[in-house]
Amino acid sequence: MTALRKICVADDAARTELHDALKLSGCEISINRAAKGTGVPFVHSHKNNEEVYGILQGHGELYLDGEVSKVKAGDWFAIDPDGHRALKAADDSDMVYICVQTKKGSLDGFTMTDANLCEDKAPWQK
Repeated sequence: MTALRKICVADDAARTELHDALKLSGCEISINRAAKGTGVPFVHSHKNNEEVYGILQGHGELYLDGEVSKVKAGDWFAIDPDGHRALKAADDSDMVYICVQTKKGSLDGFTMTDANLCEDKAPWQK
C-alpha cells in the first residue's frame, strides 16, 4: 500500500495540519478545536485559495465580510478567497471544525470524470 499515507489525529490537539502530516500536494487541510469562547485570533482573506469549512462538533459564530452568522455541527460552507473571515466557538460550547483550502479554479475534474475504474475487487465487492 505505497499509495497510502495515514495518521491518527490526537483528540486534544488544538490544530492539526493534515497537509504537512500526510505530505499533500494539492490542498491544505486542517482540523481545528476551539475551546468555549475562543476562536481564530485574526480576520483573514487569501490571495488565491478558496476554503471549505465543516463544523464537526459544537457551535459558534462565523464573521464574514462584516456580518456574523451562527454555525453549528453539520454546517458546511465555502468562502471565496477575498472574503474576510474568522470563526469563534460559542461561550457555552467547544467547537471542532475542518478547513480545506485549495486554489480557486484549479479542480480539473470530479470523481465521475477523473476516476479510472480498476479490474480488481475489494473483498466486500466479490
